[in-house]
Amino acid sequence: MKKLENKVAVVTGASKGIGAGIAKDLAAAGASVVVNYSSSKEGADKVVAEIVSNGGRAIAIQGDVSNQADVDRLFAETKTAFGDADILVNNAGIYKFNTIEEVTADEFHRQFDTNVLGLLLATRGAVKGFGEKGGSVINIGSVVSRITPAGSSIYTATKGAVDAITHVLSKELGAKKIRVNSINPGVVETEGTHTAGFIGSDLQKWAEQTSPLGRIGQPNDIAPVAVFLASDDSAWLTGETILAGGGVR
Repeated sequence: MKKLENKVAVVTGASKGIGAGIAKDLAAAGASVVVNYSSSKEGADKVVAEIVSNGGRAIAIQGDVSNQADVDRLFAETKTAFGDADILVNNAGIYKFNTIEEVTADEFHRQFDTNVLGLLLATRGAVKGFGEKGGSVINIGSVVSRITPAGSSIYTATKGAVDAITHVLSKELGAKKIRVNSINPGVVETEGTHTAGFIGSDLQKWAEQTSPLGRIGQPNDIAPVAVFLASDDSAWLTGETILAGGGVR
């Protein structure tokens, strides 16, 4: 029997990158997976098709995690398709580096709405359905909350908030058999980091020089950690922040 057999997992922002990798690995471990996406239907459908072609179960559901109505619909459609969720991966996130001179209220709210409010709304939606069986919430933070790179004040603040929320909710939800942990990746090669110009930049060079392993990450470096936190292998872990950055800290 696979580790996550008969489990239902919702992965937010799973149409590409780290989220897509996690969705595929959860499915390979036996979970029925909801691939949530905000705008990239084509990407989400591709992830679902790959999971199904490998014998797994998955559907794509559109929804903006910062919108309460979308979150309500996400979990309602999940329940209709597979039943209540057992696992939530809060992966949806956006980023943009800004110097202090470039900081605006609009950019602050754009990042905080998705990275922090979205995480809270999705977690609340999942908790409603976990019931007496409990569940596992896995937040995707970032090593930036430790290394605090210049020009990242807004983004780093959102990921610092993720660290804090992980610790708070682990204490708040433990009595309900709900575990809350965080994975904080370092620089990972994804469509997003290519688009942002991080790949091939001084940031990539710095990460490679700083990492004891001498390279940046790939989505398949992160996904197995999520499977571990979703499964009973980590039944005694909650409130933990796992740095998955090749030793960068």
